Amino acid sequence: MSKLSLGAVLLTGAAFVTAAPLAARDKDEQGAAVVAAAAGPSDVDLMNDERSTGDVLTYGMGPRAQRFSPLQTINASNVARMVPAYSASLGGEKQRGQEAQPIVYDGMIYVTGSYSRLFAFDAKTGEEVWQYDARLPDGIMPCCDVVNRGAAIYGDKIIFGTLDAHLVALNRKTGKVIWNKKLADYSAGYSFTAAPLIVNGKVLYGNSGGEFGVVGKVEARDVNTGELVWSRPTIEGHMGMLNGKESTMTGKLNATWQGDQWKTGGGATWLGGTYDPETKLAYFGTGNPAPWNSHLRPGNNLYTSSTIALDPDTGEVKWHYQTTPHDGWDFDGVNEFIPFDHNGRKLGAKADRNGFFFVLDRTNGKFVSATPFVSKVTWAKGFDKQGKPIFVAENRPGAPTAEKGPAVFSAPSFLGGKNWMPMAYSQQTGMFYVPSNEWGMDIWNEPIAYKKGAAYLGAGFTIKPLYDDHIGVLRAIDPATGKIAWEYKNKAPLWGGVLTTAGNLVFTGTPEGFLKAFDAKTGQELWKFNTGSGVVGSPVTWEQDGEQYVAVMSGWGGAVPLWGGEVAKAIQNINQGGALWVFKLPKS
Repeated sequence: MSKLSLGAVLLTGAAFVTAAPLAARDKDEQGAAVVAAAAGPSDVDLMNDERSTGDVLTYGMGPRAQRFSPLQTINASNVARMVPAYSASLGGEKQRGQEAQPIVYDGMIYVTGSYSRLFAFDAKTGEEVWQYDARLPDGIMPCCDVVNRGAAIYGDKIIFGTLDAHLVALNRKTGKVIWNKKLADYSAGYSFTAAPLIVNGKVLYGNSGGEFGVVGKVEARDVNTGELVWSRPTIEGHMGMLNGKESTMTGKLNATWQGDQWKTGGGATWLGGTYDPETKLAYFGTGNPAPWNSHLRPGNNLYTSSTIALDPDTGEVKWHYQTTPHDGWDFDGVNEFIPFDHNGRKLGAKADRNGFFFVLDRTNGKFVSATPFVSKVTWAKGFDKQGKPIFVAENRPGAPTAEKGPAVFSAPSFLGGKNWMPMAYSQQTGMFYVPSNEWGMDIWNEPIAYKKGAAYLGAGFTIKPLYDDHIGVLRAIDPATGKIAWEYKNKAPLWGGVLTTAGNLVFTGTPEGFLKAFDAKTGQELWKFNTGSGVVGSPVTWEQDGEQYVAVMSGWGGAVPLWGGEVAKAIQNINQGGALWVFKLPKS
């Protein structure tokens, strides 16, 4: 019964007992529902998460990660009355960036916290039920704060990754360890920050550590045992694994990498993936090539700064699309690829760190369009009809001399037109809501050689805001045209995820501490609440006891205060924190 929960089997069986008396059938169905809740979410439940409103079972509120809820009890006409239901503290001294998205199931809310912690709170009261703290070694090397973006739930398990590159499955009711698997060598720079993706009884995940010259991978493990099923490196020349044996090579050896550069090529898959039940493909973004200094690695450097489509059962690459060939600006390509339909076409969209909003045919990766979604892009003039960038040669950082090469000003900065923070797609308005930032950078190249466990950049930089009055901009984008329908400007960078609902609402947080609600059609700000620390988590919503709830994590941190240069100085006084905030409408 690895593919179906016991409850699902019982429910299926009950449907065929047509000769039983009605009262007996009702009793059987009630019993089956109780068993299903005890067993936990099944594959069927996870695939239905987009439509179910009484829980939040997946990162992205559905395998496609559209982050859209059909709930409309809280809507544009009454959201101004929304108030806190409760707040639950993560406590301790480990208050760094809280970038997690909550999981909600069976009366519990599960959130991951900084420093590889996982908490279970009572969904009605906010009371802590249990807490798990991973025992992290002293030598962990997270690139961009000690964050974690969320967990996955399946059956009796809640599963998350740790900063020392482990994947841990806990009993969702007790917090006790069921299995704990080492994924990679943390002393070489590997870590884990993304939320896992569960498909067909397998846990799919990527890795972090591209700044240390690690090799990106997507892997799948049996959800019940933690045993490795397949492994797919994202750099050409490396061999994949399937069921304990070598399978196929990724790409072709030395096709787009010279010499042995592919052995430390980067391409970390640090943001996790999405899944489309229609095409039966899993989509993962890949990170920057290593080192940043593009003059040291001629060629397109596949499959870095790309989106790849994988068979979730075998790990075979079905198609790829490279958003920044021969990336010389650390633009990555990890941004989430969200499936959606338009005029009968099966499409997918991605707001890339390089400043362009891409639409592809999600069945084969064919290019449809690329339009800028930020005000200034200097590295390319645009994309041709074949989906290739039209580079601006003079805006690539120059080759280094003995010390450093000539600097160029680049927009967006390497922190991206959009970084990790997930956008949302509304099935009601047909628009994507993209948290973006307006900043550029002076960037130059430097000599560098690979050393295990050491930063492998070969570049220097200084980030600068483009405008005096704002950095962050929440934008509503029509994917059919790439046109911006409305935008909301924020003084500080936007670094949190977005939620949209059938109540004509869009929610997102700000570093100033606010969770805000906007009219999805017009962009009018309708409500805000200050949580006391920067909001860089991803909000969710669900229905419980006849009421709609909205929840978000509060706690300032992430890459901006660590890497942001002049931008970081401007927001250095924002207080850190660690709390789950839950909101609802007051009872009349």
